[in-house]
Amino acid sequence: MAREQTIAERMREGGLSRRDFLKMCAMLAATIGLHYSEADKVVRAMEKKRRVPVLWLQMQDCTGCSESFIRSSHPKAGSVLLDMISLEYSELLSAASGHQAEMARKRVMKEHDGEYLLVVEGSIPRQEYCATIGGVSAKELLLESARGAKAIIAYGTCSSWGGIAGAKPNPTEAVSVADLVTDKPVIRVPGCPPIGEVMTGVIAHMITFDRLPELDHLGRPKAFYRHRIHDKCNRRAYFDAGLFAESFDDEGAKQGYCLYKLGCKGPTTYNSCAEMRWNGGVGFPILSGNPCIGCSEKNFWDNGPLFVRRAKIPATQTTADLDKIGLYTVGATVAGIAAHAAITAVKKKRTGSSADGGDSHE
Repeated sequence: MAREQTIAERMREGGLSRRDFLKMCAMLAATIGLHYSEADKVVRAMEKKRRVPVLWLQMQDCTGCSESFIRSSHPKAGSVLLDMISLEYSELLSAASGHQAEMARKRVMKEHDGEYLLVVEGSIPRQEYCATIGGVSAKELLLESARGAKAIIAYGTCSSWGGIAGAKPNPTEAVSVADLVTDKPVIRVPGCPPIGEVMTGVIAHMITFDRLPELDHLGRPKAFYRHRIHDKCNRRAYFDAGLFAESFDDEGAKQGYCLYKLGCKGPTTYNSCAEMRWNGGVGFPILSGNPCIGCSEKNFWDNGPLFVRRAKIPATQTTADLDKIGLYTVGATVAGIAAHAAITAVKKKRTGSSADGGDSHE
């Protein structure tokens, strides 16, 4: 039996030069949050590791997560799919279909028990008649496929929290992966859809270190969900100055003022949109003039009208009056400048009196 190629060997066979391979590893290291000096860890992993078998299930979804995944630019989705992982089952990307696809899924479950990754896209309906694949209910398919999985990656807000299908009145009784699978580690990668590089970065981390990435208390990778959109937003300076767009077509909107009053959920939404951005780092909704709708947060669809101010101020988490923040900020700044000027004048006067031989305590 022929020895299975390593990831690096497959890449070289595909025509990737050593230089391009090292560049890809460096970019991958940056994507998963490593210091540039640690890029060699990614290089060594790619030179030693074999491809990881992956089963990708689609439940109640719009295929948006898969579409985002295949648009990853670093690493490119083609490199992930052909060189880093062995995608054995996917309703969107598999060449096989029907009985052949189902046989491939069951073969992986048998031959790679405890080794394969299970990816789930979309929420799972408790009402079994609402979604069936190959004559099997979505719930049954998930539980069967999860049994021998090393870990489960829940791509998208639907599989992470229930998503739009789980919004009120939730007619299908849609739930998240973690609501049904409780004996396997579940990595939540929420977003509607998630950023492509975040999706590939999670897989790359698991290949590199052979373990789950560090997760927060909600099961999200800290490398990608450690900051609020508000913390890194390009409009943050306007928020701090109390400059807000009052409507989508006023002068403030044209000047790039903060969109908080137009319903932006950036202050309460954790994601990498403002840092990594979309479409190869070109932009993200707020940069384009649209408020963040908080799509990576639980129950985002039920958290009030999308373009009505509902988010609380970060840090304080109070309901302070945003209309007055700018006035307070400007007032405090002016008062500080005036106080500094007065102190400086007094010091100069005292220095001058001392130089003339006068009483410096006068």
